[in-house]
Amino acid sequence: MYDYLIVGAGLFGSVFAHEVRRKGNSVLVIDKRPHIAGNCFTENRNGIDVHVYGPHIFHTSDEKVWKFVNQFTEFNSFVYRPKVNNRGRIFSFPINLMTLHQLWDVSTPGDAFRKLDEVRIPCENPRNLEEWILSQVGREVYETFIRGYTVKQWKRDPRNLPASIIKRLPIRLTYNDNYFDDTYQGIPKNGYTEIFKGLLEGCDVALGEDYFANRSKWDSMAKRVIYTGKIDEYFDYAHGELEYRSLRFENFEQSGDFQGNAVVNYTEESVPYTRITEHKHFTPERLGKLSNTIYTKEYPTEWNRNETPFYPIGDEKNNEIYRKYREIADETPNVIFGGRLSEYKYYDMHQVIGSALQKSRRELV
Repeated sequence: MYDYLIVGAGLFGSVFAHEVRRKGNSVLVIDKRPHIAGNCFTENRNGIDVHVYGPHIFHTSDEKVWKFVNQFTEFNSFVYRPKVNNRGRIFSFPINLMTLHQLWDVSTPGDAFRKLDEVRIPCENPRNLEEWILSQVGREVYETFIRGYTVKQWKRDPRNLPASIIKRLPIRLTYNDNYFDDTYQGIPKNGYTEIFKGLLEGCDVALGEDYFANRSKWDSMAKRVIYTGKIDEYFDYAHGELEYRSLRFENFEQSGDFQGNAVVNYTEESVPYTRITEHKHFTPERLGKLSNTIYTKEYPTEWNRNETPFYPIGDEKNNEIYRKYREIADETPNVIFGGRLSEYKYYDMHQVIGSALQKSRRELV
């Protein structure tokens, strides 16, 4: 019998597995996918590390988390600077002084502040995404960069979405176009999958195995279960089904270079995809050696139980359903729930790692 069964070979499960394994525990990790690494999975195709489930940029200001991941791979110095394509015009992004210069021909922080002050639509208590962003940047910026992309991504009117979704977006009155403000940032030089190989070293791993197809068998194989899948599925949807958005990816390969940047967002609602990722630009140190390129169009889609859940829809209705599952989970013996799906929360990678380290160390006390 194993000390731990870990359901899911993604980031939370793999970090937890590493921590308990290095303390001498026996660990079995299962995943219904044919590969480790969950949505962080990268695959080398003709010399290019393709982010199979969409772009992942590692960033953190937590030195302990940064040192932790650097045990398993070497990171490059990639900085995330996406661009926006709106009606054929290319804009700097996230919103910064260059963006506002391109839009309004302002060129100093003072000019930009005065223009924004002129176009803002005041709202003392913004109740939703639209009201909040209009109160910050006004309608033209909202229509150019936010509205169409948001409608495509969530298939909801922005007036029916929480402001927390958009508050993650930086708005700067300097020429700083680095998407993240974190101290550390980069991409693994050999792809993310390399990290997971290191995390799972010494663990038994069974891929292509659906936990729910034979739950009693898997549970009987370990003293403790670490569950990283959908929390509503674990409890057989007893309180209803949590909602997600899913994604579809369309890949292309050609010679040369396609768009000259890692990511370009398409913000018009009439364009069916939200962004195009050109994977070789995540490793600029290799660009001179590559004569080909691979790029991916990303299409938001409706989610159902047969699709991969990507983005939790954290509105009031779904959060109330989750709270009911959380109450049951807290009373479930010998099971630890963790990760984006079990906690129904949009996590960045460093946050998942931090959570897994915290919970595993609490377990090992």
